[in-house]
Amino acid sequence: MTTGLIWSAVIVYLIVGLAVAFLSRGKTTNGAGVDMSGYFLGNRQMKGFVSALSYSATTYSAFMMVGLAGLTYAGGVGAFGFEIVYFAGVSLVAIFGPKFWAVGKRFGYVTPSEMLGHRYGDKKVAVATAAASCLFLIPYAAVQLAGVGYLLAGMSGGAISFTTGVVVATILAILFSYIAGIRSVMWTDSLQALFMIVASTLVALLVVHSLGGFSGLFDTLAAEHPDSLSVPGPGLFSFTTFLGLTIPWFFFSLSNPQVSQRLFMPSSLKSMRQMLIGFLVFGFIYTLVSVLWGFSALVAFPDLAKSDLATPTLLASEHVPPVLGVIVMVGILAAAVSTIDSIMLTLSSMLSRDVYANVAAQASESRQLKVGKWVLPVIAILAFVFAELQLNLIAVLSVAASTGLVVIVPAIIGAFYWKRGTAAGALASIVIGGLAVIYLYATGTKPLGLPPGIWALPIAVVLFVAVSLATRTSRETAEAFMTTAGTAGPDSGAASVERSPLA
Repeated sequence: MTTGLIWSAVIVYLIVGLAVAFLSRGKTTNGAGVDMSGYFLGNRQMKGFVSALSYSATTYSAFMMVGLAGLTYAGGVGAFGFEIVYFAGVSLVAIFGPKFWAVGKRFGYVTPSEMLGHRYGDKKVAVATAAASCLFLIPYAAVQLAGVGYLLAGMSGGAISFTTGVVVATILAILFSYIAGIRSVMWTDSLQALFMIVASTLVALLVVHSLGGFSGLFDTLAAEHPDSLSVPGPGLFSFTTFLGLTIPWFFFSLSNPQVSQRLFMPSSLKSMRQMLIGFLVFGFIYTLVSVLWGFSALVAFPDLAKSDLATPTLLASEHVPPVLGVIVMVGILAAAVSTIDSIMLTLSSMLSRDVYANVAAQASESRQLKVGKWVLPVIAILAFVFAELQLNLIAVLSVAASTGLVVIVPAIIGAFYWKRGTAAGALASIVIGGLAVIYLYATGTKPLGLPPGIWALPIAVVLFVAVSLATRTSRETAEAFMTTAGTAGPDSGAASVERSPLA
């Protein structure tokens, strides 16, 4: 595939994406009176169809067509089981989505960390949650950049360097997120999601056909790579490894703030239901396509030096016509950019709303917004630096980031279901639990032979429960919060906005 064709496709994508981003701008996200809710939540007026496509594009990133395909290449059918566990975890949105929406409507939350700070009556909980999110999400954002770097380098045969690909993705993410905040991101996400699913599905079917159809593909796998079709696979997965990867992934929809923040945005519970149903359809198709890519690459190129090169190598091969290959390339680029710009917006909103506003006296909405916009490129640069490390196996690094974030889950669940939960318990689970995860990964320690992904959640749960039982809680705030969450229903869309006293 020629370098000129690749750059031409990137330029067309940039022009179309910028046009959609500028057209998406409105008074609530770009006018003189724009506030945090307008810029970061689209004024809580996002409709179901756009929300579904944007939620899908944000969730399914470079991890899928590069990371999951690479994981399938290296680990066989176990990768499909791993992703299906995440898919099952989306059921948590059906349980917690209406609750997030209801309390966000009433108290005017902009970020999930602000919600926890208010629920537990302590600004330090909001600050700790925001800090933990930054610490673990920046590496996940870097994964998206690295995915683009591997993609462009692999498809151009090295003519486009890894660093150049990372720079391109960084610039695109900054542009799309800065123009009009979340409205820009959601509308460009919608365009990108449609492009991702249509292009990748059609070309995957074409590749399978070139390899002898589904029967030919799986006959070859059975004959030449039988371990890839058996459980636990050719060596990457064991039972403990599988658990260590899947437990954090199951809670992704709650633990990752760039995803849970989306639960504040729908205009109604009907829109939220449409978002969830649309995402489930999109996700199931995209999962099958990504796994097919991995198996197809294993059959066509069984001796790749890096499993994350499975998709780029396949797209640049004779199995895919150059024009179709570059179309899928743009779809994967779009997936990565949609995720990183969502992460950038979420982290910048948390840093301005939950860190800056809680340490600066009289931090107005306009001042918070200015700080949030200033932080956007800083986050992008940090992710760029991390991506340049070129750490192996994108899928595993993604789960490592989610392992760090899973320590927030007990505080989230306790906020809605355990009135006895306290700020001290939340702080202990997030801070000490997060430090424990960092220690386990940094030292390679595996207590009882179990990976950090298995230990993170139990450690956080024990800390949250034990410290909460040993300390006192603010029952008045807890009761108001839990009453609002418990009464979420189809007619609650008219709930008034009562600003959190911590905001």
